[in-house]
This record gives sequence, structure tokens and C-alpha cells, in this order.
Amino acid sequence: MDLTTISLESPYLIYLGDCPDKHHAKTGAGIAHWRPEHCAGQMRLPACPIDIGLPEMTLQQAKKAGIRTVIVGVAPMGGRIPEHWIPQLAELAAAGFDIAAGMHGKLVDIPDLVAGANEGGGRLIDVRVPPAGIPVGDGRLRSGKRVLMVGTDCGVGKKYSALALHRELERRDIKTTFRATGQTGIMIAGEGIPIDSVVADFISGAAEVLSPDNDADHWDVIEGQGSLLNPSYSGVSLGLLHGSQPDAIVLCHDAERLEIDESGGHLPIPELDEVIHDALQMARRLRSQCFCAGVSVNTSSMNDFDRDIYLSKLQSELGLPCVDPIATGMSPIANFLLKYAL
Repeated sequence: MDLTTISLESPYLIYLGDCPDKHHAKTGAGIAHWRPEHCAGQMRLPACPIDIGLPEMTLQQAKKAGIRTVIVGVAPMGGRIPEHWIPQLAELAAAGFDIAAGMHGKLVDIPDLVAGANEGGGRLIDVRVPPAGIPVGDGRLRSGKRVLMVGTDCGVGKKYSALALHRELERRDIKTTFRATGQTGIMIAGEGIPIDSVVADFISGAAEVLSPDNDADHWDVIEGQGSLLNPSYSGVSLGLLHGSQPDAIVLCHDAERLEIDESGGHLPIPELDEVIHDALQMARRLRSQCFCAGVSVNTSSMNDFDRDIYLSKLQSELGLPCVDPIATGMSPIANFLLKYAL
């Protein structure tokens, strides 16, 4: 069966509304980072403190710049567009721009946006819609190789790590495909399956569809979702882990994160060797030789000196390559992955 495939016409205008923090603006920030050649500007409401580094644009400036698609670059709590954003988005739709979003709440279910799109002739593109006909997972081992990003929590860099590792493998002329499992990844790649929108019984089947049989030397680099440690999202993480049947995992972590986000401090993140052990135990139910190829850490809160000390200490403790996917790159993890994969 086919994956969810989207076609977004560039250049893009990233809409941020009045998003209060960078964590919830990760869609816009991710697209601006990985597809800068497509991003021409950003639009914010006056109270928005977040700036993703693109030129500020009004509707009139967006028209002059030739903007084709307005991407809602925010994932607000509850997964729905706030009511006070709708008038501005409807005005953009009425001006003829395509509007794209990847929230659980659909653009096509908002009457004012539908009316604006009908007036302007643009499209409303809902990315978080899984394809029809996803099967129940059957656990059959598939040809080809797979590496899955697993996280200590949500929002710790699984997508960035996967994209950076995919880029590194491409640089080495390794046959590889980035497999997107979330809204931002799908917007970047142009295809994928929004795993967190799949009915629970079909999550592992969706992961099997996402990474089908392939050449023996081909690597699928699979974007992770959620965390096995997070009680809110562990279900999607386990289904993705079992359905992916990874030959290897990469643990993703945020150096600042000491506890599960929004847990109020009562769910501390365990030692990383314990997290790796537990993930491998579950992965090896289906792929007995699965191993951890390294740890990818978001160290953006640190200066270069502190980052190097932190990563060196962590690498010594774990006996695995430890990197920041942006600041230091994924080359050590790629080396380990290619050396030890069976």
C-alpha cells in the first residue's frame, strides 16, 4: 500500500501565531532548518515571543514574495488551531494561499477556513491523515536494514537525529531512506505515515508498511515517536519499535531534561544505560541481534566546552559514540552502525 504522500508548493510562509515557546514551535523550526531553500518568511501575532529566524511578513508582503503555501508551524496543546488564529488564517486562505497543518484537528473541519479556501481557490492540506487500509502487524522479518530513533522523552531530537544520520549515510553513498513518522518529518520528506494518528491495534502494521522489504544493504532511518518512558505516549513508541523491527537503535536525549516533560517532577528519567537496556529487551523480541549504535544528545543549552566534556563523559560511561546531531554530527554513530550491523 502507498504511504501518506503530500505535495507542498514552495516558497513557504511559516505561521507561528502566538506560540509561547520553542518546544511547541518545533514544526516550523524543523522545516526552516532542514528545508531552508523552501522557506521565505514567517508570520506571527503581536504577542508571539518565538522567532525561527525567517523574515517577518504581512499578507501583502507574502503576495509580493510569491508565497505558495502557509504552513502552520506550531503543535499547540490539544492538537487544535486556537480560535483566535482562525481569522488570520482564513484571510490567508481567501487570498489564495494553500494552508497546510499537521494537527489532530483538521483544517477541513473549520468552516471559516473552508470558506476562505473556496473564495481564494487554494488548498487545505491536512498532513496528519494516515492512509487507508493499514494492516495489523504480522511480525514477519523483512529484508533490508533499519535503524530506529528512540527517545528518553518527547521532543528530545528524534527527528533531527534521524535526518542527520540519513544525511551522513547519503554522504557516504550508502543506500538509505528517511522514514517519516510525524507531521514535520512528512512535510520535510514529502511522504510517510503519521504514526500517532493510527488506531492503536494497527500501529505496528503501519510501521511495517513504512519500512517494507528492501535490498540487503539498504538502510531505512526511521524517525521515532514519543518515548517508552512517557506514560502518555509509550503505546505509540512500543508499536513503532515492534513494527520497525530495527537492526539498531539510536537513543535520543536532551541534556537538560531530568524528568519526563509535564510530569511535575514525579517521573525522573533513569540512567541512560538502563533506558538502552529496556529498549533493547523489547526490540530483541523480534530482532534478536538489535544493538544500540550510539546516543544522540541535544546539547543546545551548553557552550562548546561544556558540551565536549558532557559527551566525552557520557561516551566513557556507556562505551558508545555520543554526539550532538547538529553541533558535532552523526559520523561516529554512522561508523558504529555500519561496523557492527550483521
